[in-house]
Amino acid sequence: MTYNTLDVERVGSTLLITLDRPEVHNAMNDGMLSELVKTFDEYVDEPNIRAVVITGKGRSFSAGADLNWMKSMVDNTEEDNIKDSRLLLDLYDTMYYYPKPLIAKVNGHAFGGGVGLMAVCDIVIAIPGAKFAFSEINLGIIPSVISTYVVKRIGMSNMKRLFITGERFDSLYAHELGLVDTVIKEEELDNEVNKTLELLKSSAPEAVKEVKNLVRTYNELTHEEYKEFTVKKIAQLRISKEGQAGINAFLKKQKPSWSDD
Repeated sequence: MTYNTLDVERVGSTLLITLDRPEVHNAMNDGMLSELVKTFDEYVDEPNIRAVVITGKGRSFSAGADLNWMKSMVDNTEEDNIKDSRLLLDLYDTMYYYPKPLIAKVNGHAFGGGVGLMAVCDIVIAIPGAKFAFSEINLGIIPSVISTYVVKRIGMSNMKRLFITGERFDSLYAHELGLVDTVIKEEELDNEVNKTLELLKSSAPEAVKEVKNLVRTYNELTHEEYKEFTVKKIAQLRISKEGQAGINAFLKKQKPSWSDD
């Protein structure tokens, strides 16, 4: 696949996706959204890819929506705007349901939809100097599409306040909120991401997929339904091929096959 807005590289068992529009702080347009969705779709069933890292080229992670793309929507009808907004939703949904671990390597500032990219990832590692904001309110609009995913990380009250004020906040505060998992010095960012990738090598691939499904299901079922789901799920996994291999390897004090990938 040929890319105009991304740099996509396979590094061992990791897929590294770099947003490649540094001249506009990696702002997202319809071309980037489409390329991201196609990339995730292309590698969704690739067994040799164990994790995906997404980052930005240059000094920014992502400035959110591209201004020129936004200008092109000014005179659009509501129907046209729904179509454009659905492109963004398609990307976040594709990432949210992606079965492999997603790591956001936040190398710089992120605003609006760029923060949405962080929120939908499983693990977010950021440098201290990064700044974030949901700045849509200053344009007379709201961060509507990303709210589904942001609320899962920072909760309703924090989301409401930050959406209303549009205020900027740094990585340390983002960590307090739960938007960022780890704050690390810029010169140590690569090492921290690599340490996380090494940890993931011991995580059984199908079990990772089931963990992500477990978390999603919690929000979709009643309390009683979820409890029954957990009982059936652990029973299924104990007798699964991967579950049997992992348990037997543990009992024999051996490494499971997937840890050698």
